Amino acid sequence: MRSIPEVPGVMSAEQVLATAQSIVALQRPDGMIPWFPGGHCDPWNHIEAAMALTAVGLDAEADLAYQWLVDTQLPDGSWFNYYLATGVKDARLDTNVCAYLATGAWHRYISTDDLEGLEHLWPTVEAGVDFVLRYQRSDGSIRWSLDSSGMVEEYALLTGSSSIYHSLRCAIACAERLGHERPDWELAAGRLAHALAYDPSAFAPKVEFAMDWYYPILSGAVSGDAAHARIDGAWSTFVLDGRGVRCVSTGEWVTAAETAECVLALDCMGRDDQAMALFTWVQDLRTEDGSYWTGMVYPEEATYPPLERSTYTAGAMVLAADALGRCTPASGLFRGEGLPSHLDLTEPAPEAPVEPAVGAPGPI
Repeated sequence: MRSIPEVPGVMSAEQVLATAQSIVALQRPDGMIPWFPGGHCDPWNHIEAAMALTAVGLDAEADLAYQWLVDTQLPDGSWFNYYLATGVKDARLDTNVCAYLATGAWHRYISTDDLEGLEHLWPTVEAGVDFVLRYQRSDGSIRWSLDSSGMVEEYALLTGSSSIYHSLRCAIACAERLGHERPDWELAAGRLAHALAYDPSAFAPKVEFAMDWYYPILSGAVSGDAAHARIDGAWSTFVLDGRGVRCVSTGEWVTAAETAECVLALDCMGRDDQAMALFTWVQDLRTEDGSYWTGMVYPEEATYPPLERSTYTAGAMVLAADALGRCTPASGLFRGEGLPSHLDLTEPAPEAPVEPAVGAPGPI
């Protein structure tokens, strides 16, 4: 039996379990986890929710979620951006979305020690990562997406590339555990890490979004003095004291998922007091059934989007609780525990040609 995460004095194990069960309450019989009742599903947030289910020991439900990804992967290794119960809502192919199963698969393995399960997911993980790396640029960054017609969006996003970097580290860990050698992945991770840490011009400017502030730290690409300077430099911009993290710097809209992810980033840095403060404040967005409002606008205290409670928010909260409580074998995943370090590269490799996408929109 694995310990259910808890944060003593803030969030009990029973409350964490209730939050995970609020995810299960919306999971469809085929395993798909929509954002909210009747809403769409995107694979990235679907995986974050599945990780939360694994964290509390709801393995059957988590595995059903992972099997949905196996069943819906396109022939080229990608997934569409948004799915509905009846088909595809958005046929864009987002590279960050397509990489994230590696993180979920490694989280599942270190949580359960189930090697057979990792072997089952490996072909899907490998195909997803190989798809993503087709779109790495000469500067190391990753093009962010292909539109519904298969046209490549040439620019890269800092948050998306940061998440891909963490997924690459998890993918390499999966490969090593299974005895596969993927030196091309290691090279790609080194190039991407260098861009994230040293080349801000490689990414489209999205400085108003909190995720661009903390994600390079959460991914492990930025650490040490640079990480502390990054957090200190924009703390007052993105943190609403006593409430949580603003989604964007331009308004007083606190979002629970961004707050929970910022907790994970602070935990990576050892800034325990700030991490605990944010986690404590954001509990104001918790509802009676354990789910969380997606966001709250202050000082009106109006939910936004109106009355929306999202499964990905619940997933992020469970993962943050686990990191703070050090409760499960996977609690150190976002601290980089057990993950390989990247190569330190200074010279970019030649840019690979971009191939057209294989996927085409249609019902699943």
